[in-house]
Amino acid sequence: MTISNATPKLNTLNIATRQSPLALWQAEHIKSRLQSLYPELTVNLVTMVTTGDIILDTPLAKIGGKGLFVKELEQALFDGRADIAVHSLKDVPMQLPDGLMLGVYCKRAAPTDAFVSNRYDKLDELPQGATVGTSSLRRECQLKAYRPDLVIKTLRGNVQTRLSKLDAGDYDAIILATSGLQRIELDARIKHELDIDISLPAVGQGALAIECRSDDEAILNLIKPLNDGQARIRLIAERALNKHLQGGCQVPIAAFAVIEKAAANAQFNTDVNSTDVDSTEINFTEVNSTGVSKVVPHIAQPSTPKQANAKFLWLRGRVGSEDGQTLLKAEKRILLSGNQADREAQAEQLGIEVAEQLLQLGAGALLAAVYADNR
Repeated sequence: MTISNATPKLNTLNIATRQSPLALWQAEHIKSRLQSLYPELTVNLVTMVTTGDIILDTPLAKIGGKGLFVKELEQALFDGRADIAVHSLKDVPMQLPDGLMLGVYCKRAAPTDAFVSNRYDKLDELPQGATVGTSSLRRECQLKAYRPDLVIKTLRGNVQTRLSKLDAGDYDAIILATSGLQRIELDARIKHELDIDISLPAVGQGALAIECRSDDEAILNLIKPLNDGQARIRLIAERALNKHLQGGCQVPIAAFAVIEKAAANAQFNTDVNSTDVDSTEINFTEVNSTGVSKVVPHIAQPSTPKQANAKFLWLRGRVGSEDGQTLLKAEKRILLSGNQADREAQAEQLGIEVAEQLLQLGAGALLAAVYADNR
């Protein structure tokens, strides 16, 4: 669909949102940004409780994953009760219903996982056998790979509920999204942010996305200024990886993309096409519980940026077993070229290629075991 640059002429916009404090902050944030762009626009919040908010006594992986947090919001879009829905992108399934699309990827906030504890300042200070709470299989498998001695217990509920369980002494520490705590001004609870080498972020973590009807040109035009071009490129790569693995939001898959500027003194081979990838060595690594690593090196062909401000897209992906005994890793850099649409297409392809490397290492069997265990 072609989206025009004409200023939308809408009087009212309805935003579907969950009722949790964090979800309301996110919806209010988008409301504020839209009203700053369109002062005469009336923006209403349509609040609702989702299935994921109601079922709190069962791990998400066993009841359908984080898609349970968006279904009711999507129904409001279909019914016409809402014009857009605001989501934490990490909660949005890889496959959207026909007729809906992600019209906006907002600028990304902190993508990291936060270590929260009342007794310990760092993950490495936790004693042997300490109890750590999380609702994420991704966090669980990476924590177990790093610290096999830890006891990981399921932790559900909104941010305040999870913190109250920590304060009640149910856990020695809990792991939450850094961005969520920062948004609702609870960042003082963060002891430190986990290094991404220890806990690679979830697909889309730290980013907000706006879902809308794919045929609603007026709404798409209205929300278009909220798009962040660089965030779109990064997030498209991450979601493409997850989608190619046929993963959901609640599986032990991690992916994180960054855009890097080429060093000023970088030397490039001028005899190859500028769309080729750079000459960085890319290692695909399998690590098991015995500490043995299998590294498969891949040397990409050198590239030629024709402009001084050449940028690379670096995507890292992981798939692990729930017990943390196996953690597969793959990564790749490409040189971005062309316009925004070209770069988004390159990001999509990069996600597929890194996913293929993970599949070659055995990710398919790991994910099949996870799905079988959570039926």
